[in-house]
Amino acid sequence: MSRKCEICGKGQVSGNNVSHSNRHTRRKWNANIQNVKIEENGTVRKAKVCTRCLRSGKVNRAI
Repeated sequence: MSRKCEICGKGQVSGNNVSHSNRHTRRKWNANIQNVKIEENGTVRKAKVCTRCLRSGKVNRAI
């Protein structure tokens, strides 16, 4: 199950935790993905959408 937005494609990003002693360990930042019902071409379906797309109005939420 991928943590990727179906609208914009935003997903997981990786990088490093850097401690005070400058040690580097790998970490990841997950996109804020929500399962929502959207209306697409007159039909209602569930989709994984990031909160940026929800807030900017790129998707029509179904009621």
